[in-house]
Amino acid sequence: MATSVATGPSLPEPVVAPTEAILDGDLLIEQSREIAGRHLVGRDRLATLMLAGGFAAAATALAVFVRSERPLAAWTIALFVASYAVASRIDFEIGTGSTVPTQLVLVPMLALLPVQFVPLFVLAGLLLGGLPEYARGLVPVDRSFLRFVNSWHALGAALVLVAAGQPEPTPHNLPIYGLALLAQFGFDFASTALRDRLGLGVSPLSLLRFMAWIWAVDSALTPIAVLAALGSRAHPWLIVASLPLMGLLAYFARERQVRIDHALELSTAYRGTALLLGDVVEADDAYTGLHSRDVVSLVLGVCDRLGVNGGERRDAEFAALLHDVGKIKIPAEIINKPGKLTDEEFDVIKTHTVEGEKLLGQVGGLLGNVGRIVRSCHEDWDGTGYPDGLAGTAIPRVARIVRCCDAFSAMTTDRSYRKALPVAEAVAELHRCSGTDFDPEIVHVLADIVGV
Repeated sequence: MATSVATGPSLPEPVVAPTEAILDGDLLIEQSREIAGRHLVGRDRLATLMLAGGFAAAATALAVFVRSERPLAAWTIALFVASYAVASRIDFEIGTGSTVPTQLVLVPMLALLPVQFVPLFVLAGLLLGGLPEYARGLVPVDRSFLRFVNSWHALGAALVLVAAGQPEPTPHNLPIYGLALLAQFGFDFASTALRDRLGLGVSPLSLLRFMAWIWAVDSALTPIAVLAALGSRAHPWLIVASLPLMGLLAYFARERQVRIDHALELSTAYRGTALLLGDVVEADDAYTGLHSRDVVSLVLGVCDRLGVNGGERRDAEFAALLHDVGKIKIPAEIINKPGKLTDEEFDVIKTHTVEGEKLLGQVGGLLGNVGRIVRSCHEDWDGTGYPDGLAGTAIPRVARIVRCCDAFSAMTTDRSYRKALPVAEAVAELHRCSGTDFDPEIVHVLADIVGV
């Protein structure tokens, strides 16, 4: 089962190669953790309440208008709801939500209980599972409405089984249960994608690779859950036999959470190092430091328009901040010279991209990768730039973005030897050099961002 953003504890990928491990999934998880402590507001609140109300109405209608001959014992209900609550707390975070091994309990519930009540029992289990976080104030109580949204998956499976006459989980009826599983996945994706789209602006397509991982987990647990259902037909209390497996999964979930914590801490450390280096540059040359921070905002704006995200967007942010870090190796009298540079002085200036790569390479990891981008931030689209004479798409996309934004910021900032150009004139210069110095697509996007 997929759960919407931040319904409980946390998690990401193991940190093996920092330059690749801290990618889209970890960024989304970091954002999800941050969102978890907030109240539902604005579109997020509206989308959640809409889907929660829809589930409540549909599940109640199913319970009221459908009849079943299966027995409904209070102790059995309590046992299943408690088991579901336990399973819902074993939280494997991924992307904008998480997956939990509730499939081990859901299938026996569908097979042994009156199917029309199962969606409501699932909701009860999810609310019970989240109670400790709400009681301790770790998650705002109004986020309990997300538990309603997260219960839609059970409604999809229940509708299929009700339509089929609530068949027993025998080998003959396995195709029907297979259809119920597909309906579960469909309702799960639809509710999660709709809520994330309306409330958080997350594209449904971007969720597919995360949801595929979640569906793989549910599919792997389903055969075990079917066997548990068959074994519990005569004695429902045997469902507790799944608890040791849940305990093992809880251990793995905890290990994964610790690895993700370390990955996010490492990411924070890289960001802190980048900011520190930026401060060093600013202390040595106030213009370069302030200019770099201005370039960051422009670069991130272009990245958002071009759909650059995940690890590449993070590289862009760091490269924009540190693209001039190599200038701390350039003599101050050249950096701060009030007049035009001589050819020899300009040759010295041109070494700052290579020096920047060397400095960041000494830091290593994520910033070592950024160093390779910094090296290319003065390459020109037509191949006349430095230091390697790269051309066109051979220049890393992030470096092309930084190159264009860097030039615009330089033109619109006062320098020691000239006054800043008006924005319109700077944009006109970008267009004039489009296809020679700059990537034409990036020039077009940047001009649109600055409103010219």
